[in-house]
Amino acid sequence: MSVGGVIGKSIAACAVALLLVAAALALVLGASPSTPPINAATAGDRNSHLGVASCAGTTCHGRMEADGKIVRQDELMRWQEPSTPGGAHSRAFAVLSNARGRQIARNLGIGDASTAPMCLGCHADPAPSSKRGARFHLSDGVGCESCHGGASQWISSHYAVGANHASNVANGMIALDNPRTRASVCLDCHFGSANGGQFVTHRIMAAGHPRISFELDLFSTLQQHHNEDADYAARKGRTNNVRMWAVGQSMALQRSLSLYTDHGIGNDGVFPEFYFFDCQSCHRRIYDSDKAVRTFVENPGRPIPGGMPPYNDENMIMLSAAAKVAAPAIAARFDANSRAFHAALARDRASAVGAASTLRQTAGELTTAFSSANFGPAQTFAVIDLLASNAISARFTDYEGSVQAVMAVDTLLNALVRSGQVTVGAAAGIRANVGRAYAAVKDPNDYRPTEFRAALGQAAASIRALK
Repeated sequence: MSVGGVIGKSIAACAVALLLVAAALALVLGASPSTPPINAATAGDRNSHLGVASCAGTTCHGRMEADGKIVRQDELMRWQEPSTPGGAHSRAFAVLSNARGRQIARNLGIGDASTAPMCLGCHADPAPSSKRGARFHLSDGVGCESCHGGASQWISSHYAVGANHASNVANGMIALDNPRTRASVCLDCHFGSANGGQFVTHRIMAAGHPRISFELDLFSTLQQHHNEDADYAARKGRTNNVRMWAVGQSMALQRSLSLYTDHGIGNDGVFPEFYFFDCQSCHRRIYDSDKAVRTFVENPGRPIPGGMPPYNDENMIMLSAAAKVAAPAIAARFDANSRAFHAALARDRASAVGAASTLRQTAGELTTAFSSANFGPAQTFAVIDLLASNAISARFTDYEGSVQAVMAVDTLLNALVRSGQVTVGAAAGIRANVGRAYAAVKDPNDYRPTEFRAALGQAAASIRALK
């Protein structure tokens, strides 16, 4: 990673930790009370999970210094770092037994959270019992194979002389360098899946679990345990961070709509599953006085009556901007389908499910388009401009979309630094503006849409001046 990327991402990490109470950097509690936990990394994986200890040798990934000739070889130390977001995966199991974890478990009536299937789907490696090797331990939390796939078939081949990434993938390693593959794996826990223990219901949040928020490129950087040096580029190519961001947004929306249309998840008794809806729209302050106090703001992207909980559209807003730049042939149809989906929610579930299916298909087209799009500096500047434009910023009426927007601007700025389009010094000079945008969404209970839009506009203008 470039120096500018490190500076920017480290600042972003601190801001995100404040925003999301550190929980969005950890893995999430799931929801299904009985189904054995399995995720995308293991559902079709023929390989056994050997456990973190299998990677821990000093000739492998267990060194105390990053002095390896090809890879750092201190990856486990970084994974275990107790004080940074980079160590969140290793802490995932332990947090089940801390004060907050115990309180959530009591509120849910599930007993010990560290043995509850609804928690282990994301707070530990979700390999089924039949795929666990002799050195596998749930207490390792989210270990190497949770993301890279069971290693029994590739652990030897991946360090053999002449080994290459393609052969490792052929042997079962998950190709996390592919944005679509990475998004699919990460979203299982950082957004939710239909597999056991991998969906945070509104009831789980009511029990004390934090709100779910995710941005693929930013969170990937916070968890990154490798260097993208010349050797990495030769083996896997350079990461296009803007492409990673855009694909993450489109696949998050696909996942959301897919889960919503699953009747077993989309409803909770006579109510819809409120997980899918914007938290801030309902959790506003209530005023009961002689003079009515309006607590919601009209949103041009959501044609629904006041008083109805709106679907969480944070990814839709980001995609509206990205599509106009990287997939203009799809952009207008995507916006129309988004509005149609919101409108259908005001009618009945059957209409909403039909509209969700149409929108999900369009989001899938965006995923395909983004996967091969040229996200260079010109496109990056254009997306930043659109996020702060009147057409898009008017949709930042609620907290969740605004958090996603400031993370996007931060990610896009760092992509410009990595590409050499913006210098480290110039980026450092405009961090104050980005910081003000972060500050505007620091406290969900004190969120002010007008002030946020002004802060975001200032940040975008300062970046535009570097064009």
